[in-house]
Amino acid sequence: MANRAYLGAWLRDFSEDTLLVYLERFLAAAPLTSGSAFTSLVIQAVDPSEPALAEWDLRGQGLVASDVAALAREYVHSDTAYIAGARWDLWVLEPSAGLWARSATPLTILCQGLDYDSGACTESGHFQVDLGFEHFFTGHAGVLGARPVEGAPRDGVGTDGTAPTAHPCYGPAEEAFRAWLVQGQNTCEYHEKTRENIQQLFSWVRGLERALPVERVHLWSEGEENFEARLDEILARR
Repeated sequence: MANRAYLGAWLRDFSEDTLLVYLERFLAAAPLTSGSAFTSLVIQAVDPSEPALAEWDLRGQGLVASDVAALAREYVHSDTAYIAGARWDLWVLEPSAGLWARSATPLTILCQGLDYDSGACTESGHFQVDLGFEHFFTGHAGVLGARPVEGAPRDGVGTDGTAPTAHPCYGPAEEAFRAWLVQGQNTCEYHEKTRENIQQLFSWVRGLERALPVERVHLWSEGEENFEARLDEILARR
């Protein structure tokens, strides 16, 4: 299963009293797909093992941040979490066709009360966002960044100046992707589309810092030891 990437945000003065205001501001800052709205809301008490207190399918209703916050208003407690579903546009590659598209990609925003899941927000953030697949921001197979893996292609060639050879850890799909990557300008385009995804993510973080009393933001993923450093490497490479 593909690794996923996450954003965590810790806010100053976060409490049961400020939760609803901060929730609305956080949702309003999300870079949703143009013309889109929130697709779902789940209210969860105590911890993830408990059944939902309430849930709404919001697809097709055109609800914006203030509407979602209004639905949550009667459920504001320190041991409760609020999980909003939405979509945002990212560049996504269809390897079999070799085509790029700005695709409406699922986005999940979790707001955790201070006592929810035994105070999990201390470690993971008052807000935690599932950003989607890690490779939307890092690329596949270590081909991007200042320190690509051994044999990974850079600008259409392998790190030794030739097309990359088969790697014993890669399956047929991965090898087919690497073979496609070295054709023409595919590596350059792959880098540029991935950089645009990163820039959109960083722009969102800056927007959150303007809209909310952000104390700290942390980006991490399931496959990268230092996800933020990896993103910086990709942006720095020209």
